[in-house]
Amino acid sequence: MAALTPSKRKKSKIIRVNLSWKNALIYGFVLLFIAFTFFGFNQSVEPKKVVPISQIISDVRQGKVSEIKVSDIVLTVTEKDKILTSTKEPGQNVYQLFKDAGVSLDKTKVIIKDDTGLNSWINILSSVLPILLMVGFFYFIFRQARGAQENIFSFGQSRAKLFSKDTPRIKFSDVAGVDEAKQELAEIVDFLKHPEKYKAMGARTPKGVLMVGPAGTGKTLLARATAGEANVQFFSIAGSEFMEMLVGVGASRARDLFATAKKSQPAIIFIDEIDAIGRQRGAGFMGGHDEREQTLNQILVEMDGFTPNEQLIVMAATNRPDVLDPALIRPGRFDRRVILDMPDIVGRKAILAIHARGKPFVKNLDWDKVARRTVGFSGADIENMLNEAAILAARLEKKAIDMKDLEEAATKVKLGPEKRRLQSDEDKKMTAYHEAGHALVSWQMPHLDPIHRISIVGRSESLGQTEIAPEDRVHETKTRLIEQIAMAMGGRAAESVVFSEMTTGASSDLKKATRLARLMVVEFGMSDLGPMTFDEDTKSYYESNQTSENMSAKIDEQIKKITDVAYKQAIAIISKFRDKLDILAEELLKKETLESEEFLALMGPRKAFSFAKA
Repeated sequence: MAALTPSKRKKSKIIRVNLSWKNALIYGFVLLFIAFTFFGFNQSVEPKKVVPISQIISDVRQGKVSEIKVSDIVLTVTEKDKILTSTKEPGQNVYQLFKDAGVSLDKTKVIIKDDTGLNSWINILSSVLPILLMVGFFYFIFRQARGAQENIFSFGQSRAKLFSKDTPRIKFSDVAGVDEAKQELAEIVDFLKHPEKYKAMGARTPKGVLMVGPAGTGKTLLARATAGEANVQFFSIAGSEFMEMLVGVGASRARDLFATAKKSQPAIIFIDEIDAIGRQRGAGFMGGHDEREQTLNQILVEMDGFTPNEQLIVMAATNRPDVLDPALIRPGRFDRRVILDMPDIVGRKAILAIHARGKPFVKNLDWDKVARRTVGFSGADIENMLNEAAILAARLEKKAIDMKDLEEAATKVKLGPEKRRLQSDEDKKMTAYHEAGHALVSWQMPHLDPIHRISIVGRSESLGQTEIAPEDRVHETKTRLIEQIAMAMGGRAAESVVFSEMTTGASSDLKKATRLARLMVVEFGMSDLGPMTFDEDTKSYYESNQTSENMSAKIDEQIKKITDVAYKQAIAIISKFRDKLDILAEELLKKETLESEEFLALMGPRKAFSFAKA
């Protein structure tokens, strides 16, 4: 017997009304206006069916009336089987009315209702309330107009956020992985704390500090930490906040910002993403003196206007220093340039220690392994990884975060979340051989980093991943670059050898291989064209390409030569170790994901294999 399902209940809609005092006042005015307009309060309006007063007098004379109610000019008469309504003259006494008619009211009950006071108030309200409503309406309109006018004139005011001395401070101890940058900024802090010793030596305070580095390396955090260490006012604004549709607003905001900051000395002005307003002038498609250039010119003037001993420093951050105007980064404006790079293993361990505060972790967690796992991660990536690990552990109702949670979080940050796509057996087999091809080629390349994980579980747009465990490295050799290209070609090589077919799954691998080969030829000088670079990119609308058509054709030939050599290496490895490829693909179809230990157990020790050089 099938279980009875509960009947569906209709969901009631909840209507929420904002009952603030302003809205209540407006609603009250509207209701009163409607009441006076359509209904009114005049109780003297005649009813629909009114009998003449002579009939009422006749009925009283005949003894038919038992009660008469008098309200102003309205008479409500109660007889045995009906109720009648009549009217009298205003101000006329009801007793005198019946006395003049020769009718006695001794046997009739007379009730007189005195509405004089109420009618007086109603008359007053009827006269005054419409006037009050009109006055309130025009006051509301004028107030709105005045607010709009104030907003117009406030366009020129600075939108910078002020972090005063009382705001909770960030110190250098809260920033890790950028030790060289902190040492450079420590002098700025000393300038702001002890200006007298620099004045005694005739030194001036640096006017500007430009922080350059990839996204997520801590430029904004480091600027706040500098203000926190120096215990000074901190004005923070983004470059885009200077810009508005009105001409001259950006320059006005720049003037207001610097004027406000000068009154609060010692202080730091921080402009984030300064490339939004600091781009090189005259490099656009249109000439003229546009709004962005006016804003930039005003900032240049303000920085030049500092007196030598003013305790006001401008800090700015960008990850596009190549597009900044030369006048902005010359000495005397931005005197110092602080470079922030991706953290090394020591920096990553320090960043992990900072962001691990307040999170429960299992005992004896190998933080060295976590630091090695996060090569190429910025400080923001590491913070996001630990947060994702905490979310995953909470979702699984764990009491502490373990290494498995961190591993999954690191993969999610780097490649995206898992996506279980519906695939046929043939598609799964192709994906397994594709990823096994990458891993097999990497296993045979002596200079590549070891395999960390292989998976055929989709993430983001990819159907599978072959992750390596990279080491911190400054230089790349030509041999290693060719091996990386060969590894990228491993998936396509496996498809060709196993299925004698090509699939669209290798498109991203081919893009990566071609881009790396182009860099080898165009920027690194690692080709038969010799140790020279080629400027293939057009710098601006007015500049033509520096590379001739003949040289561009030679560059394309060298790129093809490098990719062909790498592809042949991948084909040779796949063909020679076909049995290993089959074993690895079958294991992937069973488990979907293989860790480094499982991969090495299947592959065994690496065998020597020689290739022709490009």
